[in-house]
Amino acid sequence: MAEAVESKYAQSQLRQLNAALSTGRFVSVRKLLHELPPSDVALILESSPTKTRDELWDLIDADIHGDILEELSEEVRNGIITKMIPANVVDALEEMDTDDLAETLSSLPDEVLQDILQSMDAQDRHRAEQALSYGEETAGFIMNTDTITLRPDVTVDVVLRYIRLKGDLPENTDTFYVVNRTDNLVGIVPVARLLTADPDDKVLDVMDEEAEAIPVNMQDDEVASMFERYNWLSAPVVDEKHRLVGRITIDDVVDIIREDAEHSMMSMAGLDDEEDTFAPVLQSTKRRSIWLGVNLVTALLAAAVSDLFEATLSQLAVLAILNTIVPSMGGVAGNQTLTLVIRGMALGHVNASNSRWLVSKELAVGFLNGVIWAVLIASVIALWKQDAMLGVIIAFAMLVNMIAAALSGATLPIIMKKLKIDPALAGSVILTTITDVVGIFAFLGTATLFLI
Repeated sequence: MAEAVESKYAQSQLRQLNAALSTGRFVSVRKLLHELPPSDVALILESSPTKTRDELWDLIDADIHGDILEELSEEVRNGIITKMIPANVVDALEEMDTDDLAETLSSLPDEVLQDILQSMDAQDRHRAEQALSYGEETAGFIMNTDTITLRPDVTVDVVLRYIRLKGDLPENTDTFYVVNRTDNLVGIVPVARLLTADPDDKVLDVMDEEAEAIPVNMQDDEVASMFERYNWLSAPVVDEKHRLVGRITIDDVVDIIREDAEHSMMSMAGLDDEEDTFAPVLQSTKRRSIWLGVNLVTALLAAAVSDLFEATLSQLAVLAILNTIVPSMGGVAGNQTLTLVIRGMALGHVNASNSRWLVSKELAVGFLNGVIWAVLIASVIALWKQDAMLGVIIAFAMLVNMIAAALSGATLPIIMKKLKIDPALAGSVILTTITDVVGIFAFLGTATLFLI
């Protein structure tokens, strides 16, 4: 519901902007853009064709370029940045949080990145290089460095006076971190506890020494799982020596969850989750052609298996009619298992200790489903075609393919993860190929043995 309202609002704003642009009322366009929050401006830019997007960007005040770039998807943001003068990009990135800076810079082409780094002063260049030093999809890559640290030997009264003197707190601050003289994390103090503590108490007396910390190299999907498990609003990030290096907040985790969901959805169709809806025709055609080519190869492989039994098909035309049933049922059953296992892996439920049990369970499910649907299809075919042997043959092929589908659906994601291949991207194609080949071979091969 919220997405539908957001979409209608964006469409309404976009219509107003397009109407103003088409009549040359650029002052009105500029005014409309400046009245909107950066997230809405980003949504409008992503909803615009490339030419309109460029015109709108030129009308946006440079002071808010950085805020808007933070909200844009990777491909749209890169398209805008590559057309900007490096010095202007540096100005836009200057106020960015560390995590947003790392994400923005890491996705740029190398030559553009180097031009931007060269345009930065020494301090900003150091901050940028430090942000990029952590691997993508790690806790270090998505963390912020804007933390407030306390010493355990100071009093609550001193801390409160310091906060009042400071005037404001970093965004989404719900916890202060207690460190020793070497910056090792020794505890945390929730803001609520600090506000209600006796002013004469020391931080040591009110801090929680058992607080969990996130290793800087932890994968971001594991970070998201920890936030979900412990209902955190923020969490400290530590290096290998347990020194505090930053913090991760719930808004960063929401972005991870959303990106993972988009990635899974788009990968099932062989598309990049950051693909620009309004990308140029040739660019979109090139990207999609790669995946269509892969699918064509797998389709030709299944066709080649059918070609092995050309003589059988020419003698019994009924086999050609029934040949699609077994692969189709196997494909559906296999994708059910594949989706279940990929979901379990994403949630952290599937690991080395239980994967063997899961494969056995799915094999049992595949066998039972195979028996049920084999008996049903055998009865239907025997009555329909008045041929009991044909019913037995298709039943046998159905049972074999359902077992193969269950085994493939359960093992492919596990194997692909070990090979560092995204199962959401390639799993479905490989599985469909297996069920097509096994189904066709089992059906036509058995028919050749017993009917020809």
